[in-house]
Amino acid sequence: MSLIKDLSQAAATAAQTLALLDEKVKNTILVDMARALRAHSDDIIKANLLDLDHAEKAELSAAMIDRLTLTPERIESMAAGIETVASLPDPVGMVREICERPNGLNIQKMRVPLGVVCMIYEARPNVTADAGALCFKSGNAVILRGGKEALHSSKIIASILQNVLQAYQLPPALITVIPDPDRALLLELMQQRDFIDVIIPRGGEGLINFVTDNSKIPVIQHFKGVCHLYVDKDADLDIAMSLLLNGKTQRTGVCNALEGLLVHQDVAAEFLPKVAAQLAAHKVRINVSKNAQQYFEHANVISDDDFGQEYLDLEIAIRQVTDFDHAINHIRRFGSHHTEVICTQNELTATRFQRTVDASVVMVNASSRFSDGSELGLGAEIGIATSKLHAYGPMGLESLTTEKYLVSGVGQVRA
Repeated sequence: MSLIKDLSQAAATAAQTLALLDEKVKNTILVDMARALRAHSDDIIKANLLDLDHAEKAELSAAMIDRLTLTPERIESMAAGIETVASLPDPVGMVREICERPNGLNIQKMRVPLGVVCMIYEARPNVTADAGALCFKSGNAVILRGGKEALHSSKIIASILQNVLQAYQLPPALITVIPDPDRALLLELMQQRDFIDVIIPRGGEGLINFVTDNSKIPVIQHFKGVCHLYVDKDADLDIAMSLLLNGKTQRTGVCNALEGLLVHQDVAAEFLPKVAAQLAAHKVRINVSKNAQQYFEHANVISDDDFGQEYLDLEIAIRQVTDFDHAINHIRRFGSHHTEVICTQNELTATRFQRTVDASVVMVNASSRFSDGSELGLGAEIGIATSKLHAYGPMGLESLTTEKYLVSGVGQVRA
């Protein structure tokens, strides 16, 4: 057999070892994984420096290099995320009652693992730890195919986690890294429907479209993050400014950073001059609609068709809107179903926004940067699903399981 088929089959076989593994044992192993990451922090950073050196020579974008970079703080965050996963309830085996039929059949549903999860990602070495921990706790094996940009980092993180698995007599194939980023191998990987149950791509739009178009395995899509902040006419403008600066400038190269600002015309004259000053101080490049041009000295005026960009940089698109419906229509056209934020003190408007906007995370008076598995109490996340089958939003433990029916009777037969 080929390398890819061998690895895929080994992962499928390994997944079976988790079926009856006790939750306490899983949690102990996860805590040891977190401890091992901390203990090998220096080794991880050395491997990451190799990736960063290659990235600079390849002239990768600042956003991609930011995602690729590992620091002691980010390694600590990975370890803490694994510990949080260990502290969460295990969804596997949870049973909920459905009904008892008139013929006496008792109907229940029980949560079960998906099986083998394949992650395809680019310059995101943290995915290796996050996916490894989440899939292990939820009873799944995981196959990790990172891009060549993060290969050294991903391999050492995976090897550290695998060593912990082996210490507990568990197969290292539970966390598998494809050792060669060759695209031909990627194409072969996406054909392994006999062994792999779902593929989750994380990366640019090109990667996700490529996987969706070529995979014979079901794909959970994690498209780009074109996130907006809508400042309503009833907004607290101090809060709005805080949300804008945090969402746009704290960390630009991530999918939950703000890429668009919509401001109600009733507060534009008061708010937008302050926005101009603050964004200029943070050296943010501004693209603006013609009706808001007057508030900015050095802005690039853009047409309707130029909105909806994912900048992943110190750059933003700003539009003055006439009313709530104008803002909603803009989001419908240009949003990416990732995260949308409203700033308002009007509870009815806030509720209408949350019910109307089609996004996986809809926030009221809170930064888009909280659209993250760890911040929403999931410990870590395997990604943020922007399609609705079968998950929507940050994917944690429960999203890595499905439900099967349990039917119990006393000998009933169908007439």
